[in-house]
Order: sequence, then C-alpha cells, then structure tokens
Amino acid sequence: MSAVDRLPAVTLAELNAEAELLTRVDRKYVVPAADLDALVTAIAGLRVLEIDGRRASRYESTYLDTVGLDSWTTSAHARRRRWKVRTRVYADSGERWLEVKTRGRRGATVKERLPHDGVEVSGGADAWVRERLGAAHVRGVDPTGLVATLHTSYLRTTLLLPGGSGRATIDRDLRWTSAHGTAEVGDVLVVETKSASAGPGPLDRRLWELGHRPTRISKYGTGLALLTPDLQTNRWHRVTSRHLAAHLTIRTEVAA
Repeated sequence: MSAVDRLPAVTLAELNAEAELLTRVDRKYVVPAADLDALVTAIAGLRVLEIDGRRASRYESTYLDTVGLDSWTTSAHARRRRWKVRTRVYADSGERWLEVKTRGRRGATVKERLPHDGVEVSGGADAWVRERLGAAHVRGVDPTGLVATLHTSYLRTTLLLPGGSGRATIDRDLRWTSAHGTAEVGDVLVVETKSASAGPGPLDRRLWELGHRPTRISKYGTGLALLTPDLQTNRWHRVTSRHLAAHLTIRTEVAA
C-alpha cells in the first residue's frame, strides 16, 4: 500500500468548496515515481480526492490549435497572451468538457469550461470560446477553424493541501498521440501545485527539501514538441532532454 492510499479521503464537493481555484498560480515539477511516499508522508493534514472508491482517475484531453499552431507558439515563446483550447474527458465517468485556458493578472492561469460533447468547436460553443479569448485580449483566432493537433492521456491523483493552501495533482502514465506518432513516459510523475497566492505552499516546500525545483513542462507544448521534428528547438528542450529522456518511448508514424 502506498502512502497515498493511507491518506484521509476528501469528496469532490469538499475539494471544490475549499480549493476549486479556476484562477490560480501553478508550479510544475517532474519527480521520480520512487519519491512519492517521501513527498506525501511529511505533510500533516493532506487529503486525497476519492470518487466511487477510486483515488486515481483517467483523464484524456484533445488540444485544438490553428493550422499554423498559434496556441503552441504563444507558449513556446512565453508570450503574454498565451491560450489553450482543449476538450477533456473524465474517462471513468464519461463527463466531457470544452476548456479554455488563458493568462490572467501577474501570470495567473485562468481556466473556464463548458459542458461539451465532441471535439469540434461548433454548435454555439464557438461564440463561447471567442468570448473567453476576447476577454483575455487574444485576437485573430477563429474558433471554428481550430483543429485537433494532440491527444493526451494520463492517470491523475488529486490532493487537497492543508489549511486552505490549495490543491495539487499528481499525473503518471503520460501518453501523447499526434499524426506523427506516440510518446509515452514511465517511472516519473508530473506534480502540479495550485494555489490562490504567489507564495509557495507546503507541498512546494517539501519538493524543494527533496531537491526538486519547478520546471517548464506543458502537456501540450512538450508533447507536440516531442512528436513534431520541426519543433524540437523550444523552451521545453531542457525538460525533455534532462528530465524525460531516460524514461521516454517514442514511436513515429512512417508515411506510406
């Protein structure tokens, strides 16, 4: 039994009431899976999300971008008007959402979502996406012209941090799929802390004690770069070459 299995449980309603955090400050870490127990056992008051007896849930996301990869480019070059549009499926329940992520004040991440069945931005969802992007001052993007560029799947465990200090997610078994092939990473975790303030929380401080510092990793940015040879020189080169390289399996599609 892992340390996560021994943590007290929290319901989804309790988690959202205490730390929904659709506007938040994120920090991301790439951590060896072997460090998980040492990470969670040192924090008193930590709780884990449990739904129908499950403490880990399968997530699937399909990222939508312009043909010219404008969304990827805004992140690759750290532009202020960064944005992402994706559909998300909670595979265990079948729940489906359309999500827009933009940058708010002081670099905070703003996530907004709409119930949505399918991948295309259509059926009125285009107006909703256009409004979200417009509010974030993203110009020149036609939601109806967005196309699916990358599919991701992973197993996620969600933690509620003590004392109202936020929440965290632990993702493992990451798999990316695009028209160019597939990439999988094993034996490492992507840990993301999410808080309402810019200061570090208890999980950040514990990660630092274990020698882990925040790193640039984006499921969309990193995955697309791994599977698209023309995009190899980018801001995620360090994480792919230093943190992921030894754990990656890439299968490239060969044109007939």
